[in-house]
Amino acid sequence: MASLDETLDALEAELHLVEAALAAPDVASDRTRLRDLSRRHKDLAALNASWVALRAARADASAARDLVSATEGDEREQWRAEARAAEERAARLETRIEELLLPRDPNEGRNVIVEIRGAEGGEEANLFAGDLAQMYRRYAALRGWQLEVVEERPSDQGGLDEATYLLRGEDAWVRLEHEAGVHRVQRVPVTEAKGRVHTSSATVSVLPEADEVDVQIDPNDLKIDVYRSSGPGGQSVNTTDSAVRITHLPTGIVVSMQDEKSQIQNRAKAMVVLRARLLQAAQEAQASELGDRKRAQLGGGGRSEKIRTYNFKENRVTDHRINLTTYTLDAVLNGDLDQFVDALMAAKRARQLADHDH
Repeated sequence: MASLDETLDALEAELHLVEAALAAPDVASDRTRLRDLSRRHKDLAALNASWVALRAARADASAARDLVSATEGDEREQWRAEARAAEERAARLETRIEELLLPRDPNEGRNVIVEIRGAEGGEEANLFAGDLAQMYRRYAALRGWQLEVVEERPSDQGGLDEATYLLRGEDAWVRLEHEAGVHRVQRVPVTEAKGRVHTSSATVSVLPEADEVDVQIDPNDLKIDVYRSSGPGGQSVNTTDSAVRITHLPTGIVVSMQDEKSQIQNRAKAMVVLRARLLQAAQEAQASELGDRKRAQLGGGGRSEKIRTYNFKENRVTDHRINLTTYTLDAVLNGDLDQFVDALMAAKRARQLADHDH
């Protein structure tokens, strides 16, 4: 088995080969190859920067140790401290390199499709789905991501039956993948006359956006229906058949879209969501083949699992997967999600490192 140094030397050599390939004139016209090479270059460049820094830290530690032997008194203590500091720097860099050497999430760097639906609790669930939608909108703004509304279907009392957003950002997937699952709310609903606390829930689905090169769809596998758009309560909001329903016959996946006034725009948006769902289905099938342990490592979180509770009376938010509780519900709903996101990302890295060590 190759040592860490041999592995890093080999990856440094690969970095030079990837840089040469990116400079080749024919790569710019090959979209798939350009994307794959660019992603690999980003990974290798980060690794190599840490490898260069590790070599420098080791050299500093060695030089300081030599000077410890050659000096005495206060000067010797000074060089001893220098040696310790360089050794600690080298240890931190080795840990960082081990993290960078973990298998790369295939969805890292992709844009994200977030789907939010009211679940258990009737109209109160739809109102909470609206709160979650607003939370993710604010979080996207804080992170500097672009947010595009794919679809928003308002409910009768101002909540959301369903909302779908496309979030564009380099770190959108790694920061949002753990949001998938059942979000539970405990509060007195505005629909409750007697002031009793109810428990309701909304579901969040997080899908990596798929490029056309990732998912090949045969037009013959699609059944496309058009119909008239409807608003809250079922009333017609359009005089033309602009809403689109696409059924992918081999998998039975159905996507409906009615937000746009144009049938062409609704069809294009429906295809974006369909590609994302097909990519997710393919990845879940692959994860299933890898077994339960690997699937847990991938950290998707089952969509039926209760992942987080929002308790209004206590201003409390609890993430059940990492046993993290804060009393900052108002700030969280205002987009301050990083305390949970950072902890979930750290927990995933810890699982991966533990699995890698075994």
